[in-house]
Amino acid sequence: MKKTVIFLGLILIFYSCSVQKSPVFIKVDDIEIINISSDTIRLSANAYFNNPNNVGGKVFTDDIKVSINGAEVAQVSSDVFKVPANKDFAMPLKVAIPTKSVFENNKNGILGGLLNSILNKSVKVQFKGNLNYVVLGFKKEFIIDKTEDITIKF
Repeated sequence: MKKTVIFLGLILIFYSCSVQKSPVFIKVDDIEIINISSDTIRLSANAYFNNPNNVGGKVFTDDIKVSINGAEVAQVSSDVFKVPANKDFAMPLKVAIPTKSVFENNKNGILGGLLNSILNKSVKVQFKGNLNYVVLGFKKEFIIDKTEDITIKF
């Protein structure tokens, strides 16, 4: 009888803390230029999710590429993000674009496109790649493909 009660208690605990659904990827938004300096251009964005589970987990970036005006210039860097249980949350995404790579790719017209964008005060930024969610051995991949026009403020 004692073993049955312990067994049922463990099953109840495991079931109540189990992953019933994967988090829901909502959108990538709030893309903005943080600063422009002589060696880097820094961008930030947020990836929005809803986690309906009683347990958290971790989300990390997996090769998200950033393109400006159609030319790939950098990759997203982000720390492993701890997912809160039963909440909506936003994962910050950061990008550092070396200006040297922009000047070296002048053959593809990136520099001319950026100068044109600066004169027009707008650039087209695209985030494309994957975010991975991991919890208790369960892994879910979210595909990111977001393009947004960003206004440059001086």
